[in-house]
Amino acid sequence: MNSIPAPLKSDAALAALLTFGMALVVGSALGFEHIGGYVPCALCLMQRNPYYIGIGVGFLAILSAVFRLPPVVTKALLIAIALLMITGMGLGIYHSGVEWGFWAGPDSCTIGATGGDTPVNVLEALNATKAPSCTDATLRVLGLSFAGWNVLTSAALAAIALWGALRKPTV
Repeated sequence: MNSIPAPLKSDAALAALLTFGMALVVGSALGFEHIGGYVPCALCLMQRNPYYIGIGVGFLAILSAVFRLPPVVTKALLIAIALLMITGMGLGIYHSGVEWGFWAGPDSCTIGATGGDTPVNVLEALNATKAPSCTDATLRVLGLSFAGWNVLTSAALAAIALWGALRKPTV
């Protein structure tokens, strides 16, 4: 008996699941920012980059599977997604450590994502909003900040991508 759910037997479906998952995570972060009013710090913004890139790679993996390119192409794209999510996980671990005071954050975290307290020109002065320091978790849910939750979601997506890349082809 095969324990793999039918939708995940297809590389296209697996790539679509990963792409949807990455879009959901980064979309949630954007929602908290633009709808919820949570201003991201510099490290928060940096943690989104693997997702932005991963979504594009995910679409390529879907196309690769749908157009039946050699399986090695789709597998390589799944590995690329896994590496991006591992990078995201590392950034989340680093940011969580900064929040918990285990180590210091980069200098850019002391000035926030907007670039500092002193605007350079009038337009910047009108639009300036001080971003939070990377050391302050703006919200904790079940004891984890956004960075902590990013570690878990990145790890899950990386595991799914690696599983898809390393599994034996289905017939």
